[in-house]
Amino acid sequence: MSMKQQLTEDMKAAMKGGEKHKLGVIRLINAAIKQKEVDERIELDDTAVIAVLDKMVKQRKDSVSQFEAANREDLAAIERAEIVVIEAYLPAKMGEAEIVAAIQAAIAETSASSAADMGKLMGALKPKLAGQADMGLVSRLVKQALS
Repeated sequence: MSMKQQLTEDMKAAMKGGEKHKLGVIRLINAAIKQKEVDERIELDDTAVIAVLDKMVKQRKDSVSQFEAANREDLAAIERAEIVVIEAYLPAKMGEAEIVAAIQAAIAETSASSAADMGKLMGALKPKLAGQADMGLVSRLVKQALS
């Protein structure tokens, strides 16, 4: 079952179960997916859906930090609850050891040897680690591995 089909099934279940919060978040996810499909005139696959979900989580984390800075804990709590629902659809996050192993494999695969090869290495890693690892952490680990 594709992620879009899973979202549709979960939306139906949330409607039947009266889970208004979850239903609202799933509708937001579907709207973001549909917006991307319309804008780019393509049908999104699971990898692209994961990218959309990652972007939504990042936006909400930014909002949480802004709301906390403005002492609006009520709004920050709403954003945190949305993050929980969205992250349920993302693949499990990789640990640092797994990321390092993937970086070492990519270095062997691309023959990267210096900081100048970072772009090539990140290009090879991004599709493999999308949705499974924080790309900021991956970038820091790649810099360490190449230095």
